Amino acid sequence: MFTNDMMECKQDEIVMQGMDPCALEALINFAYNGHLAIDQQNVQSLLMGASFLQLQNIKDACCSFLKERDLVDEAKDYHLMPERRPHLLAFKTRPRCCTSIAGLIYAVGGLNSAAHFYAGDSLNVVEVFDPIANRWEKCQPMTTARSRVGVAVVNGLLYAIGGYDGQSRLSTVEVYNPETDSWTKVGSMNSKRSAMGTVVLDGQIYVCGGYDGNCSLNSVETYSPETDKWTVVTPMSSNRSAAGVTVFEGRIYVSGGHDGLQIFNTMEYYNHHTATWHPVASMLNKRCRHGAASLGSKMFICGGYDGSAFLSVAEVYNSMADQWYLITPMNTRRSRVSLVANCGRLYAVGGYDGQSNLNSVEMYDPETNRWTFMAPMVCHEGGVGVGCIPLLTI
Repeated sequence: MFTNDMMECKQDEIVMQGMDPCALEALINFAYNGHLAIDQQNVQSLLMGASFLQLQNIKDACCSFLKERDLVDEAKDYHLMPERRPHLLAFKTRPRCCTSIAGLIYAVGGLNSAAHFYAGDSLNVVEVFDPIANRWEKCQPMTTARSRVGVAVVNGLLYAIGGYDGQSRLSTVEVYNPETDSWTKVGSMNSKRSAMGTVVLDGQIYVCGGYDGNCSLNSVETYSPETDKWTVVTPMSSNRSAAGVTVFEGRIYVSGGHDGLQIFNTMEYYNHHTATWHPVASMLNKRCRHGAASLGSKMFICGGYDGSAFLSVAEVYNSMADQWYLITPMNTRRSRVSLVANCGRLYAVGGYDGQSNLNSVEMYDPETNRWTFMAPMVCHEGGVGVGCIPLLTI
């Protein structure tokens, strides 16, 4: 406009009608420093301004941003609104798994926050969190109320395993299909258990330890979705209820927990190829009812209860050095907290701070070593089961 042979290059003043002043300022600053932040609030005004000023690189960046946002919205519609799927048959809306876009986090069971429910009532309620929109929405409830429930995700399906229904421990299992927004019962475990650790390794679900209503358990079972059968495998070296369990570097790590008499800081891992358990370095703090998750090349532990205090302390494990290190603690003390990794971040969901059940959620960014509050749960509080299902997108 200003360098080509156009009328504007000869004018001292130019009226730019319909241009957003903030967008114009951002584009001028970009011309000087080469930096421009595009978000949902400014993308349309930046696109209009870039088109007017013939800034092709900015136009391309804005179009890419809008396209990504539209595809995420389409994916969420497909994922959460089954009735719309007949209208989403174009090539660009056919689903596939995508690991570069944040998944949807499901909170399952736990305790109710509504005043008309009695304290300790177990829930069958399920709600889903969209980390991009920072919003929770209610979805189809389970057929059975479950607190202290194990949750696993296999092939885009969400499994709710065992737990406590307010009267007894459960061995039953049901699976949620987000495409049909429905729950189906599948094969039950060999043992009733709540407060167990639940993970997925090589397409198989593993449950470790827990409490059967009489004692803490060291037993471990694995479930094959293909055969709908549970198989007992090598038990842990210690009875552990309310332990932290996660898959890290192809192994199942079980940390802390309690046996009814003492709370542990010990950790052991399971090699599923040799069906053997091995001890590794103990955590810096003994704890039970804590969250555990792996993210990249590190394993994280946060929150829990050490027998005298409810914890906000968080640790990270380095397997090469076989050592634990402290990281920034959470903003809130959380026992019975669930920790889940999602798109390069950790989410600490719910829990108990020693005085009240929590519906709050915190997100940890390992790049900044900071915890940030996210939108609180709507229907839940206390200890919930959590699982992350990848979004379906083009």
